[in-house]
Amino acid sequence: MNILVISGSPRKNGNTEIMANVFSEAAEKNGNTVSRVNLSGTKVGFCTDCEYCLTHQGVCVKKDGMDEIYEKMEKAELLVFASPIYYFGMSAQMAAVFDRLYAHLNIGYHPTGCMLLLDSGDPHVYAGAIAQYKGTADFIGWKDQGIVTVAGMKEKGDMKNSPDLEKVRELARSIH
Repeated sequence: MNILVISGSPRKNGNTEIMANVFSEAAEKNGNTVSRVNLSGTKVGFCTDCEYCLTHQGVCVKKDGMDEIYEKMEKAELLVFASPIYYFGMSAQMAAVFDRLYAHLNIGYHPTGCMLLLDSGDPHVYAGAIAQYKGTADFIGWKDQGIVTVAGMKEKGDMKNSPDLEKVRELARSIH
C-alpha cells in the first residue's frame, strides 16, 4: 500500500516526528511504501477562502508546500496525520493542511483511508483534534483506520521512551 505520512509539528526532531518515524519504519517493514512530509520544513499557507480552486479544477492559487502534499496525495492510498496537540487542537501547521484540503473538493481524493497520531503532555486534550479529523474524514469519504494518542510528552525527546510507541507500531502493522 502507498502511504503518505504528514508530520505536523513545527519542531524538527521532536516527539511528533519521532512518532511519525516509528510509524513509517513499522509500515515499511510490513511491506508498504511510505512517503513523508514534515511540516517543520514545509511551508503551507492558510486558506483564504478565495474559491479560486472551485473554478480551476482544484488548483489552489497559493504556490507553496501544499503543492507537494497534493502531488503525494494523488499517489497515496492511505493518509496518516501526525500532530502534537497545542491548546486542545492540532498544530497550526496541520490545521493549515486540513483547511487547504478544500481545494480538492470538486476533483475528489485518491486516498481511501486515513489514520491519526496525536501526542501531548496531557491525556485529556484530544477530543477537539479527533473531532476535526473524524469530521473531515467523514465529509471527504475517507475510512478512518485508526487513532493513537500518546500522552506524557513534557520535553523534546520524551517520545523515545514512551511505552505507547508500541501502539503506534501495532497500528502500522495493521495496514494490509
